[in-house]
Amino acid sequence: MWWTNDSTLPGFILVGFSDQPQLELVLFGVILFLYTMTLLGNATIILVSLVDSKLHTPMYFFLSHLSFLDLCFTSSITPQLLVNLGGSDKSITYGGCVVQLYVSLALGSTECVLLAVMSYDRYIAICRPLHYAFAMRPGLCHILASVAWLSGVATTLIQSTLTLQLPFCGHRQVDHFFCEVPVLIKLACVDPTFNQAELFVASVLFLVVPLSLILISYWHIALALLKIKSAIGRHKAFGTCSSHLMVVIIFYGTIIFMYLQPAKSRPKDQGKFVSLFYTVVTPILNPCIYTLRNKEVKEALKKFLKGKEEA
Repeated sequence: MWWTNDSTLPGFILVGFSDQPQLELVLFGVILFLYTMTLLGNATIILVSLVDSKLHTPMYFFLSHLSFLDLCFTSSITPQLLVNLGGSDKSITYGGCVVQLYVSLALGSTECVLLAVMSYDRYIAICRPLHYAFAMRPGLCHILASVAWLSGVATTLIQSTLTLQLPFCGHRQVDHFFCEVPVLIKLACVDPTFNQAELFVASVLFLVVPLSLILISYWHIALALLKIKSAIGRHKAFGTCSSHLMVVIIFYGTIIFMYLQPAKSRPKDQGKFVSLFYTVVTPILNPCIYTLRNKEVKEALKKFLKGKEEA
């Protein structure tokens, strides 16, 4: 018997997709491409948001935070995943698992709160346009962003620490491709009821509550849009929040499936593919959605590229 709260202990075996070696080769190529595009896409959004004065607004301030979050989130998981997919060694050190657990949970929780903050920004912009400059003043924007980051740090300090206190009793095989709270709880050789209850409460706080606030914001936004008589005006107003709404649907749809659906009710590998979607696919969709659907970002990007060519 060994207990996993000692950094000298052996690591874990990330089973991942090792039972499907042909699929591993395909996934390696696809994930490597998506990861490269994620780095380029999110870094571009951060860069243009910094250099273009027209994008120095609350909306793009939060968008740059979202892009930075996605960069860090996928980077905490994807490199190890690529190593395991590209070779026969599926192991991860105990320390590596701990770091991955703390960092990925902190960033994922932060993104849940940040998306709710971004919906509040869109609510004020459309429903209270005359108060927007005051309601979303720089000081408040920094406070809201700080709350999102600090809430993520707080939840990972609690959840990850409680999870790592569980005795795993020699169980090293993790039936997943990265160290995540739900799958590590399954390895416990004691009754994990308390940890499961704590995970459920945390999931409600960081998934159900923020999503409810987002839905309330968009309900008010929808009512405000219906009052706009001009079709052009409605289209313009909807265009300012449609990108964020698409990101919300994609992100919450997959992560709620993983954290709130009972594990026994889904097929064995389904959870892995869902996790693969919100850890690898969603981070590249964010810059694509905002770039392709947002006129201001496209103009800023063209301006930036043109300036580079002239230089």
